[in-house]
Amino acid sequence: MMSLPLAGFTVLDLTQIYNGPYCTFLLASAGAEVIKIEPLGGEHLRKRQASASAALPFAMLNAHKRSVQLDLKAERGRELLLALAKTADVLVENFAPGAMDRLGLSRERFASVNPNLIYAASNGYGSTGPYRDYPAMDLTVQAMVGVMSVTGFPDGPPVKAGPQFCDFLAGVHLYGAIVTALLDRERTGRARGVEVAMLEASYFALSSNLAMQHGTGRAVRTGNRQSSLSLCPYNVYPAADGHVAIITNNETHWQALLTAFGRESVGDDPRFRTVKDRVRHMDECDAMIADWTRPLPKQAVFELLVRHRVPAAPVRELSEVIEDPHLHARGWLQRVEHPAFGAITVPASPLHFAGLAPLPHVPSVPLGQDSRAVLAERLGLDAAALDRLEAEKVI
Repeated sequence: MMSLPLAGFTVLDLTQIYNGPYCTFLLASAGAEVIKIEPLGGEHLRKRQASASAALPFAMLNAHKRSVQLDLKAERGRELLLALAKTADVLVENFAPGAMDRLGLSRERFASVNPNLIYAASNGYGSTGPYRDYPAMDLTVQAMVGVMSVTGFPDGPPVKAGPQFCDFLAGVHLYGAIVTALLDRERTGRARGVEVAMLEASYFALSSNLAMQHGTGRAVRTGNRQSSLSLCPYNVYPAADGHVAIITNNETHWQALLTAFGRESVGDDPRFRTVKDRVRHMDECDAMIADWTRPLPKQAVFELLVRHRVPAAPVRELSEVIEDPHLHARGWLQRVEHPAFGAITVPASPLHFAGLAPLPHVPSVPLGQDSRAVLAERLGLDAAALDRLEAEKVI
């Protein structure tokens, strides 16, 4: 049986909440052994588990990982982490810049015990620059990078994006940086540290908004319309039972849309002949299409347009997405019985490797479940030594 691409690599995971844990979830799903190291009370996301709803993100992001409790404020705890680092390929953390240094666990100290260790960090604004020490969470980065200023409707206030996409964009970039550094280490023998700032990882997602800023000198909120207002139709239109998203990215799509609704003659209207004409008459174009879609169920509009190869989709509730037959047929969404949280639906990694089956789902484990086993396997500690560490509340 062929191994997954990262089989044989060991990752020490000191991350928390969404950004770092998503990166290490991808690493684990690609075959790496990920050892999640948490303080005695658990990482912040684990502490949110006062309700089942708060538990789901932790279960999603921490599948396939082992769990070790380690008090890094204690000298013995730091010694154990450094000893584990001697056996690892990668260490990942997403603390605020300087936090590890204050513990006496700088990049340089890890390099001194293991020159082959790739030290990977992600934070809000980077470890240099005037914003270095600003507290950063997804919401604040959305505000700082400009996402909130361009999200919402023109006559309303700025709003955050629905998902925590700054966290997850940074997590994906951090995964890419780590895998690139592993490749570089294989080629050159040098282990390079890597860093991803959420602010920088999120900037590229603003490409259309930046186009408007560049072209007009001011980016504005456009609601559900295209962010640079350079395409039409591009909007969410009413249906009898909800809404449907429709975009025509070129003239072929536009003609197909007209054919789907039996409105070919509209193509002769000088207001709508070209995309430039349609953008100039956007309100009229959108109103016309809304009149076509409003009497029909959203699924009927979707099926009609898909038959004619027009990009469209019903606006679905999350309850519909969780039960999506396509995602379940691909085996990407799975219904599992979690030992702590009961019946939940969890996703696999979006990274598919040709010829390799994804890992069977391994649920997230209780805090510190693997502390003794990992320290015995990797550091050779016996039962008496482990008992002393527990008694001293180091593990």
